[in-house]
Amino acid sequence: MSIKILILYYSRTGNTEKMAEAVAEGASTVDGVKVLIKSVREARLQDLLEADGIVIGSPTYYGTIAGPLKEFLDQTVKYHGSLEGKVGGAFASCGAKGGGAETAVLDIIKIMLIHGMIVQGNPEEHHYGVISIGPPDEETLNACKELGRRVAVLAKKLKSTS
Repeated sequence: MSIKILILYYSRTGNTEKMAEAVAEGASTVDGVKVLIKSVREARLQDLLEADGIVIGSPTYYGTIAGPLKEFLDQTVKYHGSLEGKVGGAFASCGAKGGGAETAVLDIIKIMLIHGMIVQGNPEEHHYGVISIGPPDEETLNACKELGRRVAVLAKKLKSTS
């Protein structure tokens, strides 16, 4: 049984891209998981349909997700209902404490929930998703790896029971 995890992100400065790479690294540690990492600039809507798990990351602009990512996600309305049951996760970067990264993560999660996705949280820390203030440090990158691993494990469990 092969599981496919899509890491979808937008990054202007490279901070969110570094986080995406760490999420992909964590997901790839799970046996039987194939990881696809794509910038929103190169992604196709079909990539979402083909994935068992989807982790989305964005820089924070004005307390929400970046415009190019929002524009891409707005197009998913044509697939409403087709993402139901897929596992999701979110991460975001911002420039300062109180910069809105947590609200950006919640905006991603809201989109996932509207699609009927199952969102993987973490009861220990980074409950909603991982955030970075400025460039991601080692602790943040480790949290990203854990997010990727947790999404992959849950997607694998769910697929094995279906």
